[in-house]
Amino acid sequence: MAKPDLVGIVVKDMPRSLAFYRLLGLDIPAEADSDAHVEVTLPGGFRIAWDTVEIVKGLLPDWREPSGHRMGLAFKCDSPEDVNRLYEALMKAGYRGLKPPWDAFWGQRYAIVVDPDGNLVDLFASL
Repeated sequence: MAKPDLVGIVVKDMPRSLAFYRLLGLDIPAEADSDAHVEVTLPGGFRIAWDTVEIVKGLLPDWREPSGHRMGLAFKCDSPEDVNRLYEALMKAGYRGLKPPWDAFWGQRYAIVVDPDGNLVDLFASL
């Protein structure tokens, strides 16, 4: 039996991508900005990794940048106000919002932002 252990993200600009995920609260060392492969282990042991396009093309020469949204990440916030604050912080830092915070019918404060490589990232908290 297999269990999920890692989500990998292919990035064009490692420092910009890592800065985005730092704003989301991930503890990523500043010196990682110059690396071609970066991994962080989250509480509970799950890992997130970032690889540059060059690394991926070195492993998979026929790799092509995907189009559309094939996968999303969701970050749980402590409160509805935190969803609002985090969304605003990302907008002020120059990142793109897809859907500003709203009270979703399923009982959560929700927002959708876009990371520097076009991946959708949801922010949510219980109402």
